[in-house]
Amino acid sequence: MPDSVSTRQQLLAAGVTVATLRANLAAGRWRALNERVVCLHNGPLTESQRRWAVYLSAAQPAAMCGRTAMTMWGVAGYDDGRVHVLVRRGARVLPVPGVDLAVHESRRFAATDIVYGRAPDLTSLARATVDAATWCSAARDAARLLVAPVQQRLERPANLLRELQATGRVRHRGVLLSLCRDLVGGAQALSEVEFLAFCRRHGLPRPELQVRLDSAGRRRYLDAAFRLADGRMVRVEVDGGVHLTLTTRWLDTVKDNDAALSGQLVLRFPSVALYLDDPRAVQQLRRALGLVSG
Repeated sequence: MPDSVSTRQQLLAAGVTVATLRANLAAGRWRALNERVVCLHNGPLTESQRRWAVYLSAAQPAAMCGRTAMTMWGVAGYDDGRVHVLVRRGARVLPVPGVDLAVHESRRFAATDIVYGRAPDLTSLARATVDAATWCSAARDAARLLVAPVQQRLERPANLLRELQATGRVRHRGVLLSLCRDLVGGAQALSEVEFLAFCRRHGLPRPELQVRLDSAGRRRYLDAAFRLADGRMVRVEVDGGVHLTLTTRWLDTVKDNDAALSGQLVLRFPSVALYLDDPRAVQQLRRALGLVSG
């Protein structure tokens, strides 16, 4: 009986008689969470028991997924208090009193998608992350979720890209694919073409571009320069995946501070701001180029 939560069938298979089950429920020592699942105490459910209760209340195959699975894999800061469970399309999940349940039905779900050996079963971290990101209503939230396991050094960007490519048509697919390719680096990283397209979309002048390389020779970010009519230069740095690390971010900050002290104007944006057409980035560029007043 996993963590004091069990199905009625499991109890009977373990030798508990129907009379004993009924007596414990009637006396309040145990409590029925639904018609299928019983809690073998009368206190509040722990986080682990909440997950087990949901898992056992679901038609199999089932797995913890999304933010719940991310938390189980060790990703910190993204648990939304609900228990997310993945089941096949049309499968039934019984409600559990006191548990905020999020049921996700999928046609793209089979036993091969389940990682066994953790309690309860769950999807891989890559699948959980991609699912959680595509379930977000806002693209900005989806991007934050996607990079979280990479920032926390729990998942490789290539695994996220591979998982996302296998999803088919999902919400935010274009933005997330661009972000994944940027995180992977190499030839798939942020390109000059994408930044020039961003400038065209928002009526910005064409900048001069230089692709920067890291020590391994991989494309990592763009250094753009806008020449103003009065001769001044406005530099823009667009950071790629390598800039997720604190060490690299600090080196960038030192460089930015040196530029500011020498009187140079340098604006820095994460690549995701371009993928999302972030209006704040557009407004700051317009102000720097004198296209709008402060």
